[in-house]
Amino acid sequence: MTTATPLGAHVSAAGGTPQAPPRAQAIAATALQLFTKQANRWAERACEGDECRQFGEALGATAVQATVSHDSYLINLASPDDTLRARSVESFACELRRCEALGIDYLVSHPGNFIDDRDAGIARNADGIAEALALVPGKTVLCLETTAGAGTALGATFEELAAIIARLPADQQARVAVCLDTCHVYSAGYDLVQDYDGVMARFDDALGLGRLKVLHLNDSKAPFASKKDRHELIAEGSLGQAPFRRIMTDPRLSSVPKILETPKGDDATVTDSRMIALLRSYETAG
Repeated sequence: MTTATPLGAHVSAAGGTPQAPPRAQAIAATALQLFTKQANRWAERACEGDECRQFGEALGATAVQATVSHDSYLINLASPDDTLRARSVESFACELRRCEALGIDYLVSHPGNFIDDRDAGIARNADGIAEALALVPGKTVLCLETTAGAGTALGATFEELAAIIARLPADQQARVAVCLDTCHVYSAGYDLVQDYDGVMARFDDALGLGRLKVLHLNDSKAPFASKKDRHELIAEGSLGQAPFRRIMTDPRLSSVPKILETPKGDDATVTDSRMIALLRSYETAG
């Protein structure tokens, strides 16, 4: 019997991280993503003692197989500004510590904005990752997220992500993987609609499919190659059903956790439940 792919959504941790697993259970999720702190604030915090125990107990009462955290949106490890970059490295290390304390499997992180020079930005980003990983050894796997390609953001090409990983010390590279966001790669110019197999082949050539550890499943409000990051409900945007059907039935991706970051609407539980049920229908009809 084939085990269903780990599938879930980004769920709220309002009230504390132990509140996230029950919210995942309420939408029939078998994977979850959360923020371990407020994503738009620099203020850091530690996850200790009772919180970690309660999170583990709450998680154990669910069917969740895979846990993912998303780091702060303020972090920019590629910044040429020494003060901002130092603050970003510190915040990133704090996020890694929280993930280790909570036993989170994967940490998704956006590559930074290079601002001045792309190659220099790649180097700064990689060196910042290396510094933080050295400060916080552990089991949580860092997943660099593909980006839509707006402005000076790094990570819109598979080759750029490969370049960041290649610059890391050899003993750290096994701890770094990739999160592919369907909306982002489509907006960046990877045509999942017309050339799904070609996109996966390009990923495999640049990075190796073994590095694909998390998928963000999002349709797009914007057209192909728009370079815009505008998430839409599954099958209601410019990607449509076809690529999501392929993803849900692709045996190479069966064990890769799949996380929805689609709009929540008026009721997050109702909307996420509907999206998960839709994706499960693709899987079972495959």
